Amino acid sequence: MASNGPSAPKPPKGLGQSGRALWAAVLGDFELTEHETVVLREACRTADSLDALQMLIEQEGHMSESSQGVRVHPALVELRQQRIALARLFAAMHIPTGEDQGRTQHRGVRGVYGIAR
Repeated sequence: MASNGPSAPKPPKGLGQSGRALWAAVLGDFELTEHETVVLREACRTADSLDALQMLIEQEGHMSESSQGVRVHPALVELRQQRIALARLFAAMHIPTGEDQGRTQHRGVRGVYGIAR
């Protein structure tokens, strides 16, 4: 993947601050194929969702009350799931991490596990 330069695609409409920053950072350093650009778009949207969920938890706290009593706030559970999704999206793009600038990870994205028989 090489730098896109001046022909980098514009960020999708509706992205928040984190999504726009991620879009610019990735496309500033890498040239993506069409399918990688689709994955990047979803990663940017996920980054924005993480911001919104984190803000909700900061406002309402980690615990919530319901008819069943005090429980972990549902947004905290969703935040964890979105973090996992973002990590998988990054893995699907095969972008090298800080120390591995010359290498990309070629591990598959883990899916749902079935019951071993």
